[in-house]
Amino acid sequence: MQTITLLIHCKDQKGIIAAVTNFMLKVEGNITYIDQHVDVEQDVFFMRLESELTNASISLQAIKEDFQQTIANDFNMSWEFYNKDVKPKMALFVSKYNHCLFDILGRHSAGELNVDIPLIISNHTDLKPIADQFNIPFYHVPFTKDNKIEGEAKQIELLKQYGITFMVLARYMQIITPKLISLYENKIINIHHSFLPAFPGAKPYHSAFKRGVKIIGATSHYVTEELDEGPIIEQDITRVSHINSVEDFIMKGRDLERTVLARAIKLHSERKVMVYSNKTVVFY
Repeated sequence: MQTITLLIHCKDQKGIIAAVTNFMLKVEGNITYIDQHVDVEQDVFFMRLESELTNASISLQAIKEDFQQTIANDFNMSWEFYNKDVKPKMALFVSKYNHCLFDILGRHSAGELNVDIPLIISNHTDLKPIADQFNIPFYHVPFTKDNKIEGEAKQIELLKQYGITFMVLARYMQIITPKLISLYENKIINIHHSFLPAFPGAKPYHSAFKRGVKIIGATSHYVTEELDEGPIIEQDITRVSHINSVEDFIMKGRDLERTVLARAIKLHSERKVMVYSNKTVVFY
């Protein structure tokens, strides 16, 4: 039995839910999950649906073609069907920080993340032993202001070679190029060491410490050409106080980065995130 996920958005109008659910009945799909949201200000309808296809003689491709010719055309929908049994292929980009990499690989090994990880790309060699430990191919791709063109070309070559579906920047300390962003629009996930926008720079926890803040946070978002301005997927905070040291801030911050990034990966890979107008609709 094949399980599929359907994501749609379109102008809000009468009859959408009835039309979609009747269509799933027609193709002998048993709906196991359905949720919807209406952005009243922009008059946009969003839906996420999961269904088990009970008739093996009806192919997913045939269902897609039928859906486009009938429901999608009638309501002028943007839509996508996903086979839930096909794991998305995720590339990890890293530099020297290891906490997010260890966490992701540990969760993946434990079966918590329904993804394949065909490769790890880094602009340094420091984390290669971790990749070796988890038996994942590691590629050192130097990336500086002097070799950006060559570095970008090698990154794209590797991503295409391994059929990568989306990328995760697990504390990758380089700016992603516009060309790569355009190839993977809303498919590059980053983790930022604060609530955005706040305390930019190389030492955010030191800045937060000097300001005497009472909470620190982490933000996971999609990468756009506007640095740290992409659609936000997931955020979280933890409380701090005057008794905490800078080292405490760093430790608490790294814990947040691990969990927020892992939740963002899980939401994206399970097709629970929809991007619209530089924001996200997340179906938890």
